[in-house]
Amino acid sequence: MYKEISRELLDFLQKSPTAFHAVENIRNELLENGFVEILESQRWDIRPGGKYFVTRNNSSIIAFHVGTKLDNYGFNVAASHTDYPTFKIKENAEIEVKGKYTQLNTEGYGGMLCATWFDKPLSIAGRVLVKEGNQFITRLLNIDRDLVLIPNMAIHMNRGVNEGYAYNKQIDMLPLFGGAQTKPGDFKKLIANELNVDEKDIYGSDLYLYNRTAPSIWGANEEFISSAHLDDLQCGFTSLKGFLAGYNDESINVLACFDNEEVGSQSKQGAGSTFLYDVLKRVNAALGKTEEDYYRALACSFMLSADNAHAVHPNHPGKTDVANCVYMNEGVVVKSHAGQKYTSDGVSIAILKDLCQKADIPLQFYANRSDELGGSTLGNIAMSQVSMNSVDIGLPQLAMHSTYETAGVKDTYYMVQLMKAFFNSHISEVSHSILKVQ
Repeated sequence: MYKEISRELLDFLQKSPTAFHAVENIRNELLENGFVEILESQRWDIRPGGKYFVTRNNSSIIAFHVGTKLDNYGFNVAASHTDYPTFKIKENAEIEVKGKYTQLNTEGYGGMLCATWFDKPLSIAGRVLVKEGNQFITRLLNIDRDLVLIPNMAIHMNRGVNEGYAYNKQIDMLPLFGGAQTKPGDFKKLIANELNVDEKDIYGSDLYLYNRTAPSIWGANEEFISSAHLDDLQCGFTSLKGFLAGYNDESINVLACFDNEEVGSQSKQGAGSTFLYDVLKRVNAALGKTEEDYYRALACSFMLSADNAHAVHPNHPGKTDVANCVYMNEGVVVKSHAGQKYTSDGVSIAILKDLCQKADIPLQFYANRSDELGGSTLGNIAMSQVSMNSVDIGLPQLAMHSTYETAGVKDTYYMVQLMKAFFNSHISEVSHSILKVQ
């Protein structure tokens, strides 16, 4: 069962080279499971028992399954993100070098491990805006072949590279696109040919590099998985699977996958936007509920903020806290931070522990070393827009923000089971100090 769900995950990852593709793949699975697509620009007709989803910017998606007994309802929310560190292609993309090479002009998106991008087969994917009459149509693009490469400099020309090197993204990180036969305009021509449209009809694009190295299951006992963008599509995938498998009559189950976490979430489609707030408010109103009902519902709501965590590194075990450290294949991770970079607190951890014990799911606990700065995630940012009890969780992995990350083959299964248990549950506030989980 572990390998089966991991193979399904790796297939999803390979089909999702950008946030746009990830959302499209999630969208298709929701449609296959009877969910109805609604648009922010149209009036919403929401019914008890109904299943719906809405996208924003084609890179964020929120789905919800409405219960039928909503006298004391709350929102069960699982949130993750669709983006990952990469390189975005600039509008004027081609750079000619002495008439012999053509490079593509890129800029960094998010905090990537630069060294992992060199000497690998790369290609280009994203979205293109095509004008058809008086409409602009979004077309997804994935050039499914080895297309570009970022060449390393030989050690003979950079003798100190193994003693530490500061990569310059405008000099060191530009991908090689073509040789002397490549002419100005060939890049846009390639895009037009891939989409079978005229160049003049291409009005805009958001295109990114991605690593084409195939995902794999490996290790002495096939206990590890490796792939591009495990952070955070592993959590997005497992949240989706648990969301589709779980249901309870007394709650509104919500799956939220946001874009732009890797650059701070402060965009119209990020966790720092009003997207989640807008959706929850509109659902509440469309069901005929009052504003008072909405705030009562939030008091009985709970979020699993799901974003991967750092496993103990075999070469650098001292980089993690001596007691609050986690390992691959040993279960879901709870992340805590005294400075509130994570939303976990005593209340939310207690509820999570109860869910895991009932479903027999192994649980681990992570905190940064007190003398090391850690990362942050989307949970606390989302809570600035919509306040509810929340816990930050994830799956343990190595080489976060590499182009090829590693995780445990068992942990995908554990997270699916946790998400299913969560969406099967109803959480309610009984008094000022008592929460009830059913």
